[in-house]
Amino acid sequence: MKRWIAGLVALGVVAYVGSVVWISVAAKGHTFDVADAPEAPVVIVLGAQIKDGKPMAFLKGRLDAAVQLVEDGKASAVLVSGDANGASGDEIAAMTNYLVEQGIDERRIVGDPYGLDTYDTCSRAIHTYGVSKALIVTQGYHVPRAVALCRDAGIDADGVNSDCGCATTTLVKNAAREWILAKPKAAIDMLYGRDAKVTSPPEDSVNSAVRLY
Repeated sequence: MKRWIAGLVALGVVAYVGSVVWISVAAKGHTFDVADAPEAPVVIVLGAQIKDGKPMAFLKGRLDAAVQLVEDGKASAVLVSGDANGASGDEIAAMTNYLVEQGIDERRIVGDPYGLDTYDTCSRAIHTYGVSKALIVTQGYHVPRAVALCRDAGIDADGVNSDCGCATTTLVKNAAREWILAKPKAAIDMLYGRDAKVTSPPEDSVNSAVRLY
């Protein structure tokens, strides 16, 4: 019995280490700070919690990075991807309103209300919105997974680190969740290539926004 338990533990450790290595290798050479980011037609901003219709610290940091990328000429359009019916509210409306308040032309912004997680965001970006090359913005601990998932989906993606502006305890908690739960789940998703939870017919809204600029 002890040998069976030890074997299962060893198998779990191997699977966990393998998932972390897989994601790290997939993202290697494709993560940047805002100032060093390469150019791409579109920047993808991953949703996060909002409060009273406004972005909280994590999401604000991502949006501020996207604003800088557009202002620096690194991207022409912004795809804001999240849950329009999230527990904290409409992430898409909050992100769009914030970007417009920061001076981003609303015609540059496309909202995906069914980007329910990072995997779904990447899958829908290519299959629904026709994104083939993009920058994807999130906090540093999350960037490798986001890049790995988007590149696995077929997008030529580079990740951009954004600020957090949040409490250290919040950052540590989210980073721990990323390493313990999210990375192994991402590896499983990439291995099996599941469909996004919500699929939609292809549309040209992102490419139309890019063509405007």
